[in-house]
Amino acid sequence: MFFRSEEEKAEVVRKMHGAASIVVLILMVVSLSDPVVTEKVHASVKNRLGSGRNMKVHCQSKDNDLGEQVVTDGSEFGWDFSVNAWGTTLFYCDTEWEKVQGYHFDAYSFERDYVRCESQCAWLISEEGIYALNGITGFWEFFYGWSD
Repeated sequence: MFFRSEEEKAEVVRKMHGAASIVVLILMVVSLSDPVVTEKVHASVKNRLGSGRNMKVHCQSKDNDLGEQVVTDGSEFGWDFSVNAWGTTLFYCDTEWEKVQGYHFDAYSFERDYVRCESQCAWLISEEGIYALNGITGFWEFFYGWSD
């Protein structure tokens, strides 16, 4: 590139620097946002304690506290969410009923559940422990015992 004067050269450099600054600013704003993968996941916790026993469940992520829920025998509590683009989505729950107090488990961990659950991550609370539905096989798998 040929410039007629040093002033013309300085003006071109200033414009290029300004454009580069705008690009850097846009990239910073995008990186600070929480991009998500567009697919939704439905998670649920089912009460299968039997004998009319209710349970409490309190589920949350870093960003979303779903509050404490009372889940009656035979019913369930569920929610929908999007997985973030970084693969760090985590929802965890604390559950309790007459024989178990404050049991903590991960209801959705991207690393563990992205393939296993894909679009539905179902949990079943029973007197023996917690079962998880394997979305690949379609079978309920024993996941957590109350003594774990």
